[in-house]
Amino acid sequence: MKKLFLMLSFAGASIFAFAQTAPVAAPPQTATPAPDPNAPEFKWDGTTIDYGTVKKGDETNAVREFKFVNTGKSALIISSCRGSCGCTVPTCPTEPILPGAKGTIKVHYDINRLGEFTKTVTVTSNAKTPNETLKIHGVVNDPDAGKAPASGAPVQPTPVQPQPVTPH
Repeated sequence: MKKLFLMLSFAGASIFAFAQTAPVAAPPQTATPAPDPNAPEFKWDGTTIDYGTVKKGDETNAVREFKFVNTGKSALIISSCRGSCGCTVPTCPTEPILPGAKGTIKVHYDINRLGEFTKTVTVTSNAKTPNETLKIHGVVNDPDAGKAPASGAPVQPTPVQPQPVTPH
């Protein structure tokens, strides 16, 4: 009886261990939609702007423009323009750009931040390429760095007075 019970237990465990499950169906393949031949399309005058070397606080040099033409066959609608950080603020057209029409994206960089910079602007639209990346770079210098104070008198360092040491 023990042998019979042991054999049945072994047979049941073997059947359970080698049981196969029904094959899992592969997820349905979604077809990639064909590109719309009538979709709007950007043709940029350039996708990178070099600010060069600008002076800190010189707002006349803070704004640059990216110019483009819609070379597609339908209206170009820009849904968003985002700078890579708060120091880069783009302004995009809110009206549709008709086929053959020109448009401008203005970018304001915070000219009060010293040093080299490289920033991007991401433009999202209904164009054949829905996400475009524009780039700005340059250097902001401080024109007052290294100059003497307005009075003309040289700045003298304040001497450090030695402090008495108290024993513990």
